[in-house]
Amino acid sequence: MPIHTLNKDEAGRRVTEPTAGPLFSDQTIDGDEASGTIYVLRSKSDHPIVTDNRELVHKIGVTNMSVERRIAGAQLQPTFLMANVEIVATYELYNINRTKLENLIHRIFEPARLDIEIIDRFGRPVAPQEWFLVPFFVIKEAVDRIKDGSISGYVYDPDSAALVKRG
Repeated sequence: MPIHTLNKDEAGRRVTEPTAGPLFSDQTIDGDEASGTIYVLRSKSDHPIVTDNRELVHKIGVTNMSVERRIAGAQLQPTFLMANVEIVATYELYNINRTKLENLIHRIFEPARLDIEIIDRFGRPVAPQEWFLVPFFVIKEAVDRIKDGSISGYVYDPDSAALVKRG
């Protein structure tokens, strides 16, 4: 939007302070609103791709409910590869948009999205989208970079198994 248009709009606002505070914190303050949880899961599936890469195959998602409630009945849901899962890590969120954060995380790890097809309980093929072939330490680094605001411009490079600046 051109500046002159912004000035004409009575509801228009400029953001003059680029750091609006951290996305995560170990402590909350009055007025903080719980937004949900980032969760990292490991599948207990016996699918050959999963069994061959168990330590690298992670589901990364964001939920507004407890993770335990979210994964209840995992073995019946294609999104969980029709198998039970193990919780690897959780990160509480405050004052942020869950959907935008999840989309950001998935864009970062897009190059390592797991290409897998699961047959659901009705016999239909399903291709779950939230599973990635990424070591956990890189997922943790991405969350840390989101926390400190340094994630901008990073993407996962499967060849080096590291976050790299897009160039």
